[in-house]
Amino acid sequence: MVGLLTSTDALQEKIDARLKAINRSMSTFDPDSELSRFNAITTSTERFSPSADFRHVLKVSAELYRLTDGAWDGTLDPLINLWGFGRKGIVHTVPADEKIRQALTHVGFDQIRLDDAGRMHKLDPAVTLDLASIAKGYGVDAIARLLGDADIADFIVEIGGEVYARGHRKDGKAWRIGINRPDKEASFTEVYKVVPLTNQAMATSGDYRIFFQIGEHAYAHILDPRTGRPVTNGVVSASVVAANCTVADGLATALMVMGPEKGIALVDRLPDVACLIVTREADGSLKDHPSAGFVLH
Repeated sequence: MVGLLTSTDALQEKIDARLKAINRSMSTFDPDSELSRFNAITTSTERFSPSADFRHVLKVSAELYRLTDGAWDGTLDPLINLWGFGRKGIVHTVPADEKIRQALTHVGFDQIRLDDAGRMHKLDPAVTLDLASIAKGYGVDAIARLLGDADIADFIVEIGGEVYARGHRKDGKAWRIGINRPDKEASFTEVYKVVPLTNQAMATSGDYRIFFQIGEHAYAHILDPRTGRPVTNGVVSASVVAANCTVADGLATALMVMGPEKGIALVDRLPDVACLIVTREADGSLKDHPSAGFVLH
């Protein structure tokens, strides 16, 4: 028993250390994180050498930006702060049109370059990163790899609702992962749909948890990189099943922006990826838009 506890404690220490390292790399709230130090660069000539974690997330980010035609963009930092959803705190006011236009001039993941030597730089010195919509998924993948390296065959890793499930439950069946009901009034434990997962990741993005309200209008934290404003396409939730949680996390955010038609068309072209997009109809009801490969329990 003592040996088992010692082994478990050692594994927990490794997990804690791994998560701290990822946070030190990509936190927008830590002024000394790699991401914050890169954001502080004010020239287009300075080269920055990212860690392996940061570099991997940047490569996935660039691919998501390309695949989604910019619907996912990790350079929304100035807009996220302008709307009060970032490190500068709550605003609870709609920004002026001119401020949104100014912020948009410094948005675009194509303004960041990663060279063959693994160094990165900005084409526009004013561009800044916020990787919150993908870094959490990367954290899930990192811990899943750590558990796999420890020869643990059956487990679930969950960070803030993003999940990776390996192996099976004790009864030999697939893990059952719930999707939260996409309603502002719903509790965190209210399940809308259940998805079976085995050796897969699932991430869900929605407009019903982080928002502010002015009168009858709610402004959610999912921003459209093309307009600089919260999405208004009726999508309230997007869940993505993929081989890893890094991709699932970023893609779920992108589908919120893209909407059902374009989003599902993209997912159906991607191998080993499936999704469920939920919209709220004019009468207030919820409508499901599953991709071809999406499976519910």
